[in-house]
Amino acid sequence: MLRDITIGQYYQTESLIHKMDPRVKLGGTLLYIISLFFFRNFWGYVAAAFFLGLVIRLSHVPFRFMVKGMKSILFLLLITVVFNLFLIPGTELVSFWKLTITVEGVRTAVTMAIRLTLLIIGSSVMTLTTTPNNLTDGMEKMMKPLKVFHVPVHEVAMIMSIALRFIPILMEETDKIMKAQIARGADFESGSLVKRARALVPLLVPLFISAFRRANDLAVAMEARCYRGGDGRTKMKPLVYQRRDRVGYLCILIYLVVSITVGRL
Repeated sequence: MLRDITIGQYYQTESLIHKMDPRVKLGGTLLYIISLFFFRNFWGYVAAAFFLGLVIRLSHVPFRFMVKGMKSILFLLLITVVFNLFLIPGTELVSFWKLTITVEGVRTAVTMAIRLTLLIIGSSVMTLTTTPNNLTDGMEKMMKPLKVFHVPVHEVAMIMSIALRFIPILMEETDKIMKAQIARGADFESGSLVKRARALVPLLVPLFISAFRRANDLAVAMEARCYRGGDGRTKMKPLVYQRRDRVGYLCILIYLVVSITVGRL
């Protein structure tokens, strides 16, 4: 399951979405996520799913690669659905023991499940089609106005990019350590909750040590390359908007108008 996490990974291929300016993808992803919270009916989510499917089609990233990232959040998705089913008051639909499922609870549970699914897949599209360097440059450009308030924009963008890209690396490291511990007789699945929590100690300790080691190696490598932050740095490939990027902004604007209008009727 750890290998099914797609957020933070990059899928190498040639597509229109891969070639687009990272600022378009960052801004589009943010607006797409925000739009999911404006819908009041089912048709808004239909429009959002259709738009996301079109973007995935243009990205040339296999749909099964996108969907497998959902396996890692099935537990969170299940908890969200169960809590909304039984804790939302309203018109009674089914009742057994001390638990009651309401019409409003079912509607909220389905809405939250769809929203969370679209949110995860939509975020994955951005990272799967954007290299770490482009992601950092895009973040830095978008946060450039914050320099007026003396915010270290370049450093913040670098930190966010590194943190995002460390997700698949740490997941792969966790998978290796877990398999090594299982080969030595560790049991992470049986027993009570307290016993399973204690069994995680042999996993967490080497994982933290490995994470600190990787962070130290990265810091040494950056210092060896004379990295001194964003002051005075130039770009080998500066970001410049192309025609496809302007068309991308137009498509995002059209999506927002159509989806929010349809979703709030």
